[in-house]
Amino acid sequence: MGAFSSLSERLNHIFSKLTKRGRLTELEIKTAMREVRVALLEADVNISVAKKFCADVSEKAVGQEILKSLNPAQQVIKIVNEELIALMGSTNQKLNVSPKPPTVIMMCGLQGAGKTTMCGKLAVMLKKQGKKPLLAGCDIYRPAAINQLKVVAKNAGAEVFEKGTQNPVKTAQEAVAHARSLGFDTVIIDTAGRLEIDEPLMQELENIVKSVEVSEILLTVDSMMGQVAVNVAKTFNERLEITGVILTKLDGDTRGGACLSVKAVTGKPIKLIGVGEKLTDLEAFYPDRMASRILGMGDVLTLIEKAQEAVTEEQAKAMQKKFAENSFTLEDYIIQFESMKKMGGAQALLSMLPGMGGKVKAEDIDESRIERVKAIILSMTKKERTDPSVINSSRKKRIAAGSGTSVQDVNQLLKQFEQTKQLMKQMRSGKRRFPF
Repeated sequence: MGAFSSLSERLNHIFSKLTKRGRLTELEIKTAMREVRVALLEADVNISVAKKFCADVSEKAVGQEILKSLNPAQQVIKIVNEELIALMGSTNQKLNVSPKPPTVIMMCGLQGAGKTTMCGKLAVMLKKQGKKPLLAGCDIYRPAAINQLKVVAKNAGAEVFEKGTQNPVKTAQEAVAHARSLGFDTVIIDTAGRLEIDEPLMQELENIVKSVEVSEILLTVDSMMGQVAVNVAKTFNERLEITGVILTKLDGDTRGGACLSVKAVTGKPIKLIGVGEKLTDLEAFYPDRMASRILGMGDVLTLIEKAQEAVTEEQAKAMQKKFAENSFTLEDYIIQFESMKKMGGAQALLSMLPGMGGKVKAEDIDESRIERVKAIILSMTKKERTDPSVINSSRKKRIAAGSGTSVQDVNQLLKQFEQTKQLMKQMRSGKRRFPF
């Protein structure tokens, strides 16, 4: 995850120095924690949060049982991991559901935080869970805001309730009544944003909360704003008593400080995170998984969940059978690439593997090469895909011309495919093990 690559690198460097020393003294631990504090501040973590975090870790790490243990460096890393999890809220906080439908979710935030798009992302997520969401257009000030919501809703396969420039409080009330009468179990209210927090905006949001029974007040904040995002969350919470935060753009080149500070400063959990541009790029926030990513330990659980979404059980069994029988073909190769694309691409997947967190950079992975591979395979005949041994030099020239690539590219693909088959054969015979 881009948000923490430089912090991950810094922490790994600090901990590698501890690991090399074997036994640790109290002074060495405290020196390391001073370096951790600097790394956190550079990642734009709130200063008081960074100080308290390092003090808490130091206090636990200098206990006699840690200093005398066989591997004190690992114990220190374990404590850092536990404290990171606690800092971000300990456990995943699910969305509140009203016992009497519809559940009303009010979305709020500053202009430009991606709130309207987030309404669509949330609708997609809820639909996957079997819910029937209705989007309510209550931003009557920003030009084309309701039209934007309609476009987002259409792409999400959800309906919109709007009454033009009617008073937003009245529209919210009518949207809830409409949802109740037509069997929508969730209403997502898209409220107005501002370039900065002002009194009329807050008053309007407070009036909506008073007029309808709201189960969730979710604040969307742009993680790239760093500490400004945390201050925005603090101010909104003081006025509205928000129930949770959605952090957007956590896939971008941000330092991640907001993610580590928002719970400590507001007392309210991060419930969801936006990790990309697509409407499906919304994830539940798990503090333990995020801590693992930050420390470069990977996030295998999220990787497994993404795989389950991208590949059906039948597809997985069919592929497993092909591996076992050594009947894996170039057509299956394309299916694997498509599954990887659904899971977020090569970079996203590699960043979740243990030890890869801060080491995977966009420039190291040529995603366009995957498209070239697909073009080459699609330029082959069915016979060539199932039995690549028939591909002679004249066929290679035809395939290269048809895919807009070179004969060298075709040769490289065939070589890689053969290596993949050999690897599967070795794993099947038990000579090799999967890396995780």
